[in-house]
Amino acid sequence: MRIVRLAMRNFRSYAAADVELGPGVTVVTGRNGAGKTNLLDALYFGCTGRSARTTNERELVRFGEKVVRVEVTTEAPDGLHELSVGFTPGEPKRMTADGVRVERLLDVAGRPLVSVFLPDRLELVKGTPSLRRAHMDQLVAALWPARAATRRAYNQALAQRNALVARIRGGGASLDSLSAWDRELARHGIALMADRSSAVDLVAERFAARADELGLDGDPAIAYRARSKATDADTLAAELADRRAQDVERGFTGHGPHRDDLLLTREGRELRAYGSQGQQRLALLALLLAEREAIAATREATPVMLLDDVMSELDRDRRARLVGLLRGRGQSVITTTDLDHVPGGEEPDVMRLSVADGAVRVEAQAA
Repeated sequence: MRIVRLAMRNFRSYAAADVELGPGVTVVTGRNGAGKTNLLDALYFGCTGRSARTTNERELVRFGEKVVRVEVTTEAPDGLHELSVGFTPGEPKRMTADGVRVERLLDVAGRPLVSVFLPDRLELVKGTPSLRRAHMDQLVAALWPARAATRRAYNQALAQRNALVARIRGGGASLDSLSAWDRELARHGIALMADRSSAVDLVAERFAARADELGLDGDPAIAYRARSKATDADTLAAELADRRAQDVERGFTGHGPHRDDLLLTREGRELRAYGSQGQQRLALLALLLAEREAIAATREATPVMLLDDVMSELDRDRRARLVGLLRGRGQSVITTTDLDHVPGGEEPDVMRLSVADGAVRVEAQAA
């Protein structure tokens, strides 16, 4: 499945724009502030129903306007499909798939999967464990959509256990009353740990290979760091029971998969703390590329790759290596201020767009 058309109305800097994308690499050029990143965000918004850049969706609405709408036309083996999402600030979003109202675009079976690189996403490497946990869970959902329910069930059980911990702390319940929620949390927790471990195992070898191809030396690796060493629900429940007093003292559950992390290392040391920004950038690219390959192999659907300003801090050799990893491997959209920063950007199989003054112009169609 690929994206063939994007239509925007009152999305950020665009009053109205209709954009066609090539089947392989599409390069979007324009000066800083022209709207290149907004175009990528519109693609992400149209495929997922949420922004890749902000949780404050009022920021998506063009200044002075009251309604925003994005439509994405996709092409699949069974023909064309259309996704749309729009809203008025303060009102619920309206999302449709082929004209039928849906609660979440993420639940639409035929939607394109999307992987996005933004400069801000370096926080995935150098930020807090919560970002990497969320990323692992998104990867699990992309690989095996039905398993997304495991994380939801775990979060619900965790919320119930935390509520009971608060009641015990306030004198409204006994410590022994946690037994049932220890078992429930452990049951979902073991399943969640298994899902995360399986996902990381699928990606780890690919990550090392892609990192090597991008020129990241020092034996880069990824690994799943689980807070618990338990291999079954009974053992995890026992660990929770042993920590009840500490949990009541703190007022929340301090042990379990909600404290796990994804380790990215080089020379055996965490890139989060010991990697340069350039090394962190290469690791993030390698991770996204490896995940894309794992998803394509598992689901026979290659995610669309959205890469914003990725070339500006790479040398020419690494730019060429990155483009080589993208060409012929599904659909990707790359933004840049200078076409010369994208090796092979003038080849006939590359579609070129330019952005200026709120308008998108086709510079060259892909052959």
